[in-house]
Amino acid sequence: MLFSSKAFYINISEKEFEAMIKAVIFDLDGTIVDFNLDYKSVRAEVIQTLNKEGIPSSILFMNESIFNMLKKAEIYVRNNDRKDIDITRVKKEVLSVVNRHELQAAHATSLMPSILEALKTLNKMKMKLAIFTVNGEKSASYILRSFRLKRFFEVVITRESVSAIKPNPAHLEATLKALNVEPEEAIVVGDSKGDMACAQELNVIAVGVPTGISSPKELTNAGATHLISSAIHLPELIQQLNSGISTP
Repeated sequence: MLFSSKAFYINISEKEFEAMIKAVIFDLDGTIVDFNLDYKSVRAEVIQTLNKEGIPSSILFMNESIFNMLKKAEIYVRNNDRKDIDITRVKKEVLSVVNRHELQAAHATSLMPSILEALKTLNKMKMKLAIFTVNGEKSASYILRSFRLKRFFEVVITRESVSAIKPNPAHLEATLKALNVEPEEAIVVGDSKGDMACAQELNVIAVGVPTGISSPKELTNAGATHLISSAIHLPELIQQLNSGISTP
């Protein structure tokens, strides 16, 4: 068992963190909310849409992300000189499909346990809070409005706000810049390998929460410096990091 009743978080890295933590950057799905998007249905419809637009199904796979499919489509159009395919329009059509599915899922989402209490405590600690998510602006905004969470976050960086999404570090860079903090002054909290990978790339403390799509081992291998069993333990972890006390 990874977490005992006495060990609410685990320090994986032996690296010493010297800067004071001023900001917490959260993933959305699987970290703040339990977002039950039917990825299989979304990918199937996206493949169907791309096929209709002239992108061969032979280069598309159900186990890859929609954004990877779009990259493949762009490469196919460029390499095969398919001037008959308007890739900008194709991308818009695909993202329209994704937005529709995300918004439907947003209506059925729920808050992760203890996240509200954690956000309130972090707010009292004067932490700058942000979200960086591959979700679109429509579904992210709906979720934040529905659960009255918008008041907690200074910055929300959705996929429309950046040229490249996580695990590309550009997504996290944009979030840090919007918060006006240095990488060493922030921590990233997420449930995916992509969250951990981009944090590691920029030397940001990476806190994995195994409440979503990735296992503790996957999070650790992707670059997590700490693991927590629940967001409720974030405030105490930050206090420990800022006081220089080593975690267990």
